[in-house]
Amino acid sequence: MADPVRHIYVHIPFCARICPYCAFYKVRADPAQTQRFCEALLRELEMLGPRFQIQAQTIFFGGGTPTALTTAQLEFLLSGFQERLNLSALAEWTTEANPGSVSARKAALLKQLGVSRISLGVQSWDDELLTTLGREHNSAQAEASYHVMRDAGFRSVSIDLMFGLPGQSLAQWQATLERTVSLRPDHISAYCLTYEEDTEFFLRQARGEYRPDVDTDAQFFESAMRILEGAGYAQYEISNYARPGHESAHNRGYWAGADYLGIGPSAFSTVGNERWQNVADYRAYSDRVLGDNSPVASVEPLTAQTKHAERIVLSLRTASGIPREWLDAWPTERQEFVQLGLLQQIGERYVLTPRGKLVADSVAAAFV
Repeated sequence: MADPVRHIYVHIPFCARICPYCAFYKVRADPAQTQRFCEALLRELEMLGPRFQIQAQTIFFGGGTPTALTTAQLEFLLSGFQERLNLSALAEWTTEANPGSVSARKAALLKQLGVSRISLGVQSWDDELLTTLGREHNSAQAEASYHVMRDAGFRSVSIDLMFGLPGQSLAQWQATLERTVSLRPDHISAYCLTYEEDTEFFLRQARGEYRPDVDTDAQFFESAMRILEGAGYAQYEISNYARPGHESAHNRGYWAGADYLGIGPSAFSTVGNERWQNVADYRAYSDRVLGDNSPVASVEPLTAQTKHAERIVLSLRTASGIPREWLDAWPTERQEFVQLGLLQQIGERYVLTPRGKLVADSVAAAFV
């Protein structure tokens, strides 16, 4: 019998405003369609139940903006998950939230219905940069939303930040880090902006309006490591920092190569030697599921070699690194990276050095 699936991702694509840098599937919310969409999510969960053993340890509501749903819709959806799943082993239930989209009443409801962790998409504390990013909130609204989450009593509150933004200075980034630390969140994610295809930022980069600077991005990254680790946050993955006991269990499942089910439009699932993706259109998704048809748009078989390569790439980004024997097939490359000061052996494992973290993708590419 197959092992139980312990991780569930739910994609809620609705946004009040479409950010010009975001490549995830997202749309402006249509109030006439959102309730039907919530019904479809629960129906897909019902359809998956007989096919898989689901013993949820983590649930992650991402988007989009899950908190763009109304309080009544969130109650309908979260209550539906509780009714359809055995949550006795649930260790973490995360919901992403945008500042300004969560009232005290909505936050209290999320907490009451089992959400234990909030990931708040602040991105920057600089109002000018927030305008560049197309965010609908300003820094004052972001701080107010953070305190709403804190007051609601969630076990963990994470703040998401971005660096390498168009026009961003090192001083602005350091000020954002220091203001974040002063709020004492449990977890901080700090991601470098990437110019993804099918985004407005990608087109502006192609026209020469935006010019990424690798050297400056490295300075931003080094500042994040220095300031956040100095404030007591352990860098347990290249872009993620946490106080002890507040690491993201859901993301750790991904990085460890665990099976997971993705629910909702565009969501990916990986179970065993197969990966599939749902149709990336919430209306088509709802039509299919509520008509008792599969929402799957594509299926990819995974070889053992592919899965192992993915494990190397993802695990090498973490503080625990990878087992020594995983690199036995590349003794020359392994030794070169050690001599260059990019990789180090600790016990029976190899981990990236601080310098190696700056070029993690290039190091990992040599072993896959």
